[in-house]
Amino acid sequence: MKYVAFLRAINVGGNAIIKMADLKQMFESVGLENVQTYIQSGNVIFASEEDSDVLEKQLESRLEKAAPYAIKLFVRTMQDVQSIARNVPFTAKEGEAVYVAFLNQKLGKQEKQTLLSLKSEADDFAVKRREVYILRLDREKSVFSNNFLEKQLKVSATTRNLTTIQKIVEKFK
Repeated sequence: MKYVAFLRAINVGGNAIIKMADLKQMFESVGLENVQTYIQSGNVIFASEEDSDVLEKQLESRLEKAAPYAIKLFVRTMQDVQSIARNVPFTAKEGEAVYVAFLNQKLGKQEKQTLLSLKSEADDFAVKRREVYILRLDREKSVFSNNFLEKQLKVSATTRNLTTIQKIVEKFK
């Protein structure tokens, strides 16, 4: 089965630097096949017969041994990523942007209500499965950030813009 791993907070702002060749080698070292990286922000496409939950634990453990800091990652099947790209609840207009935050768990009713209560003239949110879709309407007034989601919802997350997700789907389907 084909998977995509989205790594959190690597190669952002000069912090947690990992060369893509090293990242690819780390994934191959646990027996994953057809490993490819996509752009420097930590997107890894690979094949495995393992379950995604098993893969997340296995890869986080391997990355923890190889890097001097904890690296959180979020594994989705390529089929899941295709569905995420197809089922976006927002259409961005000029000057707006759509993002998808990958969460480590589904949100409960209370967390969903908390998130949806934060909608504003600058940000809109929608929740589907283990993803939060964000429509950033006004970059200057937006409160959205990955850390914002984690603090508000008490879950781990990593975020990609919709364009990156669409390009992964198109290039690696």
